Amino acid sequence: MILLTRAARSGIVHVAFAVVFVAIAGVCKRSGPADDAAFTEVQQRGKVAMGVDQYTSSHKFEVTPRGGRISLQRDSVDSAGIAQIRAHMKVIQQAFKAGDFSTPAFVHARDMPGTAVMSKKRAEITYGYEDLPRGGAVVITTKDPEARSAIAQFFSAQRTDHRSH
Repeated sequence: MILLTRAARSGIVHVAFAVVFVAIAGVCKRSGPADDAAFTEVQQRGKVAMGVDQYTSSHKFEVTPRGGRISLQRDSVDSAGIAQIRAHMKVIQQAFKAGDFSTPAFVHARDMPGTAVMSKKRAEITYGYEDLPRGGAVVITTKDPEARSAIAQFFSAQRTDHRSH
């Protein structure tokens, strides 16, 4: 049996932690750039679709008891950007009302979760619009439980892809 001093045991523990840290850092490093590239692509396609810089605008996807609310606002006062957001959100309101979710599909480069049900149940869902101080919002309401669940799925995917809270 080998007896180690306290200092030796402490050194071995520190080396073990260092090895684990380097291993974890290597895994994170390998997965990070792909995640960053995907986020950058979403931001770039978002700028094309919405007409404003996604890095200087804030998206929120709030689930409510009756549906949800999508808000998009500029981070600072920018009258041209605010007008662009308001125009875009009004177009989104009308597209969603018609069951057309092609804009989010373009931005995210995939069909978004929940949109098939939202399209199918479009007669059960109301889409409203409201101005916000630095942008606009689409307010989504429904009494249909399946539609509410689909809206929540859609919002969850949006929050993840846009890194929105």
